[in-house]
Parts: sequence; C-alpha cells; structure tokens
Amino acid sequence: MPIKIPDTLPAFETLLKEGVRVMTETMAIRQDIRPLQIGILNLMPNKIKTEVQFARLIGASPLQVEFTLVRVGGHKAKNTPEEHLLSFYHTWEEVQDRKFDGFIITGAPVETLPFEEVTYWDELKQILDWTETHAHSTLNICWGAMAAIYHFHGVPKHTLTEKAFGIYRHRNLKPSSVYLNGFSDDFQVPVSRWTEVRRAEIDKVPDLSVLMESPEMGVCLVEETRGNRLYMFNHIEYDSTSLADEYFRDVDAGIPIKMPHDYFPHNDPSIAPPNRWRSHAHLLLNNWINEIYQTTPFDPQEIGIKS
Repeated sequence: MPIKIPDTLPAFETLLKEGVRVMTETMAIRQDIRPLQIGILNLMPNKIKTEVQFARLIGASPLQVEFTLVRVGGHKAKNTPEEHLLSFYHTWEEVQDRKFDGFIITGAPVETLPFEEVTYWDELKQILDWTETHAHSTLNICWGAMAAIYHFHGVPKHTLTEKAFGIYRHRNLKPSSVYLNGFSDDFQVPVSRWTEVRRAEIDKVPDLSVLMESPEMGVCLVEETRGNRLYMFNHIEYDSTSLADEYFRDVDAGIPIKMPHDYFPHNDPSIAPPNRWRSHAHLLLNNWINEIYQTTPFDPQEIGIKS
C-alpha cells in the first residue's frame, strides 16, 4: 500500500520520481481499510530533507500509512520556512488528543548540551510521557533516542573526544528479533554524533536489550519490550549524500572535521559515495511497521490502555 501524505508536501513529488508509492487523500478515502497512523516529531534542522527520508522508508511498506508531521510548539525552526511549518505541521498540543499506532522522534543538533539546557526539554518530556498512553510503539532516533532512554531509564549520554562520523560495520546480536527479520549478520550503518550511550549502563536496565552493535562505535539499536520502544542511536535513514552534506558544510564554515570513515571511495570527496545501507534501512522500518500492524488495537482509542 502507498503512504498517504498531503498532495502539496514537497516530499510528494520527490517520492513519485523515485518510484515510491504515494496516494492523495481522495484516493485513500475510497479504500475500505483503517490506515496505520504514524506520527513523526521532527527535531532536525532541515525538516524537508528529514520528511523525505522517513516518508521514503515508510512508503515502501505494503500497508496503508497516514503520515502526520509534528513539531514542538515552543521552538522556532531556523532552517525551514514558516510557511512550510504552518502548511504541513501540527504542534504537539494540536495532536495530543489523537492516538498513533507508531510515533517517531528524530535526532536534533543539540547533543552536546545537557538535556536540561535544551530550550524545549520540558515540552519533550511531556511528549515522551504522552507516547506511553497515545502511541502503540515509538522509534527514537539518534539524539531523540538518547533523550528518551535518559528520560525513561536515566541512562546518560557521554561526550566523545571527536565526532563519530562515517559508515561503520555493525553486528546483528539477536537474529530472532522481529525487528531484525531478514538482516544480515554483518551490515553497515551511517554514524554522525558527538555523544554516545554505553553498553555497560544499558545492561543495568532489565527491560532493555541491545539488538545492534559496532565494535568501533558501540551500541546502535536497543529494544524495550515493556515500553514497546526502539532506540536507534545512529542515522540508518540517511540519504546517500547526507554525510557529505555535513562534511562540506563544516569544511566551508572552517570547522575542524575529519573525513567521514569508509564513506568516499578512495577517500576522495570528489567521488560520489555509494549507498551501502539502504536495504537494511528499509528492512528495519518495514519490520517495525509490520510489528505495529500485528499488535496494535483495531480501535485506535484502545491504544495505550493497559489490559
């Protein structure tokens, strides 16, 4: 099934050109089926690019998905036109009475700050608590994952001496997990962060289970069964050029930055990097959506109600 997004959202034309199945709201109404409600709290600075990345992955699902874009109300975006936000986004206050089958919280460029110093931290804590009763399953990405695992379990983040940056090999630690169905034993994931969470501190929490890990970059994906949450500490959703965009941005700004590890062919930034993680990104999102479909209540109002 296609993903249902607003006809005029910039991602619509991009996805059509890539062959991703999308549908208009008019087409969706004709189908006698309850679409899965997936919301995304987009904290990334380039919101349009992030919309495309996640819509691309979710749109590959065989299920009909209705995609809702959400933003924090107490923070003014600097890199996305206000007209775009007003046209396509809801503040959390506007959707807080809705129930979602799945909810994504993205990364954010604030990872070196203590959580309590982030301007929208109080609102984010309310949103995280809200997901426990209004989202059947949540997928937290990079800083969003660090914020969530800190909020729910007190697992701290630690600042790195240099940026973890590049493409790194990861290991499948739990092939029997429904989220890793079809995954190779060894695969590659984009990494771009200044902080980390540590395995030893995660292992102290009985409800958490590490699913993916890199010998060099540490923990990548953690499952929390009781809370029906996933914590992805890297950027498996990234485009082929996302790391290059970050690298050239810092170079142009005169910010010291190492070339991303194992990314540019022959370490030559003039050569376009190949995408070696796309298939596993699709697998992870499809497995997540399939697990939601298998377990979410048919009546959305029953989401978050404990039996």
